[in-house]
Amino acid sequence: MEFLIHFWWLIVLVVIISSGLLTVNQGTIAVIIMFGKYQRILLPGLRFKIPFIEQIYKRISIQNRSVELEFQAVTIDQANVYFKSMLLYSVQNSDEETVKKVAFKFISDKDLMQALIRTVEGSIRAFVATKKQAEILTARREIVDYVKEQIDHSLEEWGYHLQDLQINDITFDKAVMDSMSKVVASNNLKAAAENEGQALLITKTKSAEAEGNAIKISAEAEKEAARLRGQGVALFREEVARGMSQAAEQMKEANLDTNVILFSMWTEAIKNFAELGSGNVIFLDGSAEGMDKTMKQIIGMMKMKEKEGIGHKG
Repeated sequence: MEFLIHFWWLIVLVVIISSGLLTVNQGTIAVIIMFGKYQRILLPGLRFKIPFIEQIYKRISIQNRSVELEFQAVTIDQANVYFKSMLLYSVQNSDEETVKKVAFKFISDKDLMQALIRTVEGSIRAFVATKKQAEILTARREIVDYVKEQIDHSLEEWGYHLQDLQINDITFDKAVMDSMSKVVASNNLKAAAENEGQALLITKTKSAEAEGNAIKISAEAEKEAARLRGQGVALFREEVARGMSQAAEQMKEANLDTNVILFSMWTEAIKNFAELGSGNVIFLDGSAEGMDKTMKQIIGMMKMKEKEGIGHKG
């Protein structure tokens, strides 16, 4: 008790000093006023203010903040469009002038939020009013760019910066959505029919090309086969003529009648007809007169062949 009586001033000094100490959290800035007038700002950390004289007016967060928006707009062709979006914003920086704007431009955060939301909604409505309903669904990026361009200056005056605006959902009235679905369905059917027609045309074209190529190949093969058959027959006839000529010369040298060759060929031909006929009917004159007539014809052909050979040699 005696200590308190003698050192009361020390206790008062400790109370005064401790009442002047304060902690500013990371991500926030404390705005100090004195007698109702702005004095200074305190950055994060352990800080000191004049006890009982300086007061904390507001703690301002410099972190990013977000808010969800739902509102309606009307297109140039009188279609109602419903938006769901997310707004991301923050204090521009931690400079003293910026913090003063944030602290004193609006009475409360509620007023700031109301002004910010109405400004964004007004910008989007102004943009939508210049577009048709069919253009809105593909204009998300354009809407965001337009809004940023329109409200960035206002936000700078308030000490804020628009980080991002995300258009999460765009819907129309049910009747409009149904009509758009029908249009999409009809376009899909049209595209499917066109694709099917193109596929059928390609199939028919390829089939015709394949058939034409097959006919062409078959014709070329038949042509080549006929040529080869003709060459084979010509070679066969040439070999037969050469063999008959040699046999005839040998028989002449031996003083034998060459008609024996012709008789042998005649009987061999009849034999082949009988063995290889396969049921086909072939009419031949088998009499001695018929054979003689045929032999004379063959002899005449051989003589003509010999004359042609002599002529070529000459």
